[in-house]
Amino acid sequence: MPKVCSFAVLPALPDKLKALDSIARNLFWCWNTSFIELFKRIDSNLWSACGHNPVKLLASLPQQRLDELAKNQAFLSELQRAEEKLKSYLEGSGWFEKNYSKYTKPVIAYFCAEFGIHECLPFYSGGLGILAGDHLKSASDLSIPLVGVGLLYQKGYFRQQLDIDGWQQEVYLENDFYNMPIDLIRGSDGQPLTIGVEFPDRTVYAQIWSITVGRVKLYLLDTNISPNSSTDCMITTSLYGGDLEMRIRQEIILGIGGLRALAALGIEPLICHMNEGHAGFMALERIRELQKSTNMTFAEAVETTRAGNVFTMHTPVKAGLDEFPVELMDKYFTNFIPAFGISREQFLSLGRILPDDASESFKMAILGLRLSGYVNGVSKLHGQVSREMWSSLWPALPVDEVPIISVTNGVHIKSWLSNEMNSLYERYLGPDWTDEPVNESIWNGIDQIPDEEFWRVHQQCKDRLVAFVRNQLKTRFNRRGTYHSELNWADEVLDAKALTIGFARRFVSYKRGNLLFSDPQRLVKLLNNPDRPVQLIFAGKAHPKDSSGKEIMRQIISFATKYGLQRRIIFLEDYDIDVARMLVHAVDVWLNNPRRPMEASGTSGMKAAMNGVLNMSCLDGWWCEGYSSDGGWAIGAEQNYKDPDYQDSVDSQAIYNLLENEVVPLYYTRSADDMPRAWIHRAKNSIKRIAPQFNTHRMVAEYTQKFYGPAIAKWQYLTAEAMTRAKALSMWKSNMKKAWSEFAIKDVQIQLGNGQGNVPFNLRRHQLKVGSQLSINALVRLPKVSPDDVSVELYHGLVDSQGNIRNGSAVRMLYKETVGQDSEHRFVGSVSCTETGSYGVAVRVLPRNTDLVNPYELGLILWETAGGTNG
Repeated sequence: MPKVCSFAVLPALPDKLKALDSIARNLFWCWNTSFIELFKRIDSNLWSACGHNPVKLLASLPQQRLDELAKNQAFLSELQRAEEKLKSYLEGSGWFEKNYSKYTKPVIAYFCAEFGIHECLPFYSGGLGILAGDHLKSASDLSIPLVGVGLLYQKGYFRQQLDIDGWQQEVYLENDFYNMPIDLIRGSDGQPLTIGVEFPDRTVYAQIWSITVGRVKLYLLDTNISPNSSTDCMITTSLYGGDLEMRIRQEIILGIGGLRALAALGIEPLICHMNEGHAGFMALERIRELQKSTNMTFAEAVETTRAGNVFTMHTPVKAGLDEFPVELMDKYFTNFIPAFGISREQFLSLGRILPDDASESFKMAILGLRLSGYVNGVSKLHGQVSREMWSSLWPALPVDEVPIISVTNGVHIKSWLSNEMNSLYERYLGPDWTDEPVNESIWNGIDQIPDEEFWRVHQQCKDRLVAFVRNQLKTRFNRRGTYHSELNWADEVLDAKALTIGFARRFVSYKRGNLLFSDPQRLVKLLNNPDRPVQLIFAGKAHPKDSSGKEIMRQIISFATKYGLQRRIIFLEDYDIDVARMLVHAVDVWLNNPRRPMEASGTSGMKAAMNGVLNMSCLDGWWCEGYSSDGGWAIGAEQNYKDPDYQDSVDSQAIYNLLENEVVPLYYTRSADDMPRAWIHRAKNSIKRIAPQFNTHRMVAEYTQKFYGPAIAKWQYLTAEAMTRAKALSMWKSNMKKAWSEFAIKDVQIQLGNGQGNVPFNLRRHQLKVGSQLSINALVRLPKVSPDDVSVELYHGLVDSQGNIRNGSAVRMLYKETVGQDSEHRFVGSVSCTETGSYGVAVRVLPRNTDLVNPYELGLILWETAGGTNG
């Protein structure tokens, strides 16, 4: 290979247009329609040809056009307004500063393997990345002192092409970083700022790029540099590409390299948020750095960093989580372990369900769970599923108390709202509606929008979608070299007046993209009804190695061909943010039919709802919370089936029944002026319910209130005074673990009444009435610890057929006295019988220390065993 000296060439903007560059390089423009219109005004055709990339647009303009714009007073006035708006936004204060402390540097680091901010930055594959991008945007709007950390992929995720038979073909294109709104970070010497990460027998280096997202910075690591070997240069080549060894290399660079990159930038986060397990190695690096800088033991550093780590899980099945065989962990971490001062077995146990199982692989989710003080699923149902899935890590703890909560996902409304709907909201909700999108009273203004205006806006978006689909089909046909007759046929697909159903998401078996095709004759009849036609638009990608997902796509396209429905069933190529926006702006119904309970959350339906699109979905993920009978449709019931084939049959019949009996009739029921007023009423109800609840402003604020705020306070508390509190907590935990095996619940006496003079009785021989009170007296042996070190509790509630308390409540008993000389202590408490049915009460002991993030983090719990009570 010849030696090539590379350098960047930037456009020569006239002085009057200098602000265009700064505006183009802050992604604030991508959720502000006036900024997008500004770029379109420069050259609308070129804007489209450049993939809506303002940096590439400016670089592609002829100098003559730039000079013309510099003399156009109307354009200059618009540019000035945009510059002032951005300046006001950046200098203004937000929700966080009004409710929490003001920080001059970021204190929260948000790690994710992918970020989907805009289609001109193709470093995302799907929902996880889109959520991460929306998280950054809302963090910016709320002025959260947060910074994002990820990887910069030379080829991003693959571009999808479909052959004539419907098979997915993957195409990988090189990204030109110098023609994107992204900047290379340079050191004081003018050279790219780099960090190094130790790999077996070598160091891998990465340079750091930054993307400005409003008030927030996103830093991305890039290993495609010298002096890395060609193999190591490929670490950041593609997202989710390569084999298992490539995956562990990427995750080492993301987690360990990402934290080192922040250090190189002078950023020392108090809180580190791992969005899925890909960044789990960050927690190890954080421990190592703390040990190195403070001479802490491994256990002490774990206690400190755990208090500042947040872990969000997105996968409701264990098989979908990253795990690495012991051989790979040995290869990449043998030289890393000595810095911790622990054994290889102790290290590997951090990622194992069974710590002593030498054959078990290293699971990134387990690492995140063990090293994070704050853990959540991404919907209420997913939180419940996660508690059940990982309950074995907290043996003997009731499933509902497993310390995994839920923070339901949301979407960044402004990023997904059509221009027309945005104008409608500004007119009827007020120009400042975006400042308080969680305020339900604001959204009640939806009812003030005249039906005629609401429907006109929807039809405008639908007309644009039809044109978009036709143009994409022509592009596809031209690429294949098809006949002119096919190009003419492309102009006839879809009918803007027909009921249009959208289905767009990752194609994987559990999402059941072909469920609607289970009864061909019934579907054909629906689609071909001359008076009430229905049309379907599909989009989505399957992972390159997922043959079953590819087969589902092929089946859909084959079905359309077999039954002559190419004008009624469309599969759009290369699903990305741009295609997603087009669909959620304009379809009439958003269909989602995953196999319950395998959808952690899902967010596409939220985006559709903000635009007045009605959801028809299985009661899975977010829809369990978002569904209301007057604002959408539920497919089936909140029920899980052991037989997947039977579940598919039940759900497909439910879809057909809904379409035939409710959805299609409602859409085509028109008033005298041809308005579907009942449909519009339902769409407005949907917006009022979904918009204030399922947005990322609410989500990020909830993360702040439940996690970031408490974690910042806990971190600052534990690390104050030369880490003395963190060290004391570690010592306390060690002592508690050593003493725990000697604890015992010696005797429990239960009395009816308030405990004043009532005699003990046998619960099994009595039937109590609602309102009855039970007084409990427990004698507990606690050698080597103080009664203040434990919480003796009454756990009570309704009992199932197995004799177990389900969804119980805990009441802390009060210390009464010490009995004798054998470390025995008496505790008293009472419970009231508030519900009818089979009721139970049990005594338990938990560790108690106000410095704990939660009382379950030691995994210790002692229950009264059979025979230990008078009841």
